[in-house]
Amino acid sequence: MTKTAPVCSQSTVTRNLWTLCLSLVVQVVAISGPVAGVLAQTSQPQNTQASHASLSAPASSVFDVAAIRVNKSDESGHSHIISSPDDSHFRAINVSLKSLMQWAYAIPDTRISDGPQWIGSTKFDIEAKADTSVDEQMHGLSSEAGRLQKQKMLQALLANRFQLKLHEETRELPMYALILARNGPKFQPSQVNGTTINTRRAEISVSGSDDTVALLADALARTLGRVVVNQTGLHGRYELDLKWTPDLTTSGPTTSTAPPGTDSQLPSIFTAIQEQLGLKLESKKGPVSVLVVDHVEMPSEN
Repeated sequence: MTKTAPVCSQSTVTRNLWTLCLSLVVQVVAISGPVAGVLAQTSQPQNTQASHASLSAPASSVFDVAAIRVNKSDESGHSHIISSPDDSHFRAINVSLKSLMQWAYAIPDTRISDGPQWIGSTKFDIEAKADTSVDEQMHGLSSEAGRLQKQKMLQALLANRFQLKLHEETRELPMYALILARNGPKFQPSQVNGTTINTRRAEISVSGSDDTVALLADALARTLGRVVVNQTGLHGRYELDLKWTPDLTTSGPTTSTAPPGTDSQLPSIFTAIQEQLGLKLESKKGPVSVLVVDHVEMPSEN
């Protein structure tokens, strides 16, 4: 994706991904398959706990009208979240509740725990809008303040319509530490403005942002299904390109027969990270702040 097209997808992702399209006027998430990386991942595990009250705190503004329906027609796997930080309109197309939680709480799905299976498999269409006075208020906010406001509004909507109750806790979980390989990084600083992240099958490209390696860690976490912590010490703006042969499993640095249509001459993702980027994934366990689903219900359609 490019900055000029505010679309976030596995085929094309453009955003300030640290918090999902912070700098874009309109945020759109379009993803093939499960929406797994539309949200931010902290560069260090958090050790704080939050009460139900803090996670369920009412937004200063709420959606006055919200239509929620189960999507029964789109089997393509493409999901979209469309939201602008300067108005009160929010739209989701073929998006799971877990993906909505990712967006609302700025957290990757690898750090959302428990809850029934349907929160990740059932897809919803949502059209939500607040009073015009809220639009006027949001017009005067910065992009980041508007995004945070919209996230709180979605949190309140999920609590109201899905009866979603959560708490935050720290768990000792398997993770990967992204560290420097022996000979150091093989990429250069970039002067690219904005942020571009392309995540295709067995390919990740990241450029721009003020913490490019952290965004790479986010993308790797979604690919590997495990929290990836940036411990490289690199927090600048870089150009990163990574290509690999997909493994049938992503549980460790092993290779297997490549799926049809892929370049079998490429190494596994673990080897590619070292050879192409001069970085390394180190398996470990550590404290990870997770959101735990305590209660949730299917919403009534309207």
